[in-house]
Amino acid sequence: MSLIDNIDKKQLPLHIAIIMDGNGRWAQEKGEDRLFGHYQGVESVRNIVESSAELGIRYLTLYAFSTENWSRPEPEVNGLMILLANTIRQEVDTLNKNNIRLRLIGNIKMLPEYASRELLEAVELTHSNTGLTLIIALSYSSRWELLKAVNHIADDAKNGVLVPGAITEEVLRTYLTTSEFPDPELMIRTSGEYRISNFLLYQLAYAELYFTDTRWPDFGKEHLYEAIINFQQRQRRFGKTAEQVMPNTASDAH
Repeated sequence: MSLIDNIDKKQLPLHIAIIMDGNGRWAQEKGEDRLFGHYQGVESVRNIVESSAELGIRYLTLYAFSTENWSRPEPEVNGLMILLANTIRQEVDTLNKNNIRLRLIGNIKMLPEYASRELLEAVELTHSNTGLTLIIALSYSSRWELLKAVNHIADDAKNGVLVPGAITEEVLRTYLTTSEFPDPELMIRTSGEYRISNFLLYQLAYAELYFTDTRWPDFGKEHLYEAIINFQQRQRRFGKTAEQVMPNTASDAH
């Protein structure tokens, strides 16, 4: 019996974000180089994207490569870029077949030209799809995003586009790279690390956080279902009391 049978399809998280961690350690534990783990992790991406689409999840954000990851050994970075470009090229037909729209967030200008070309072409080829929106966070960090937003806001205020005193949360959101997507309701991190690692710091303010020791290459559909079931067992209060969220209706029975 699959865990999917225990999921309440009426209470699915609208947006799931995942920090796909553990590829390198998974490979080293098997006596392989780190890049081998990244190649194996691609299959987990396929499985999780497929299962998310099948469940009816509307938005899925995958943290693929941070701005800090550029400081990793050059052979690993180069191998990742090649893997990324080749994978995207191969997956476009599958994305279209499954009505999945691809979007990107991050400093794409930092990518090699061949990688950014493949990515942007895939975004264009899938832009009309109306099912799952798959968001790849690539060359991304939340501090980069927030600094970019602040500078843009400062320029607009200087040029009279914005009135400084009128900058609200809603205005700030329009300057974020995620402005067209709802905030994640569930954030999953694999591989046993208990930190957010500069990922969607603003957007995760009220997300439910789920951590698992499972390395990303071993993270499959059943692991995703387990995370969603855990999410559905939590009470989301958004600063309110439990009584405000689920008021005692005993008096209404009279």
